[in-house]
Amino acid sequence: MAELEIHHEHEGAEDPAGKKIGILASALAVLLAVVTIESHRSHTEAILQTAKASDQWNFYQSKKMKAHNLEVGRDVLGALGGHEENGKKIEKYSKEIERYEKESDTASEDAHKLEENAEKAEYRAMRFDLGEGMLEIGLVLTSLYFIGRKILFPVVGVIAGAVGIIAAAIGFMGH
Repeated sequence: MAELEIHHEHEGAEDPAGKKIGILASALAVLLAVVTIESHRSHTEAILQTAKASDQWNFYQSKKMKAHNLEVGRDVLGALGGHEENGKKIEKYSKEIERYEKESDTASEDAHKLEENAEKAEYRAMRFDLGEGMLEIGLVLTSLYFIGRKILFPVVGVIAGAVGIIAAAIGFMGH
């Protein structure tokens, strides 16, 4: 059986720049993985906060509807007039209306806070997405050195990677 011999262009030649660029590409890949995970986590957090805010708005609406129903009941009893029993019911309904109003105000405040949290998470996610994209570009450009043997590729790759790191750092500071 004939053996196949493969000859490489730089056989036996040492490529010190290639080793450094390989380490650089590896470092960019590790940073890319970290930023990608943070991006996914931030998007998930934004979705969860939005869902919680929606639940809180539903709770707010239910309290407002209960208060409104009691107001209608109180008005009907007031229109009927005179009975001592109606007066007690009107008083009870008024207290319940006041309680529901307070609960709905609290629910509204909580919903606004959850919406703010969702916006902050989306802001972070957007920064991580930008960082992720720039780190990917940096990694690809840096890796092109091994095909073209042009130092321009890793130089531009490092610039793109640096932009990605800055964008991701802004996302981390937004926690």
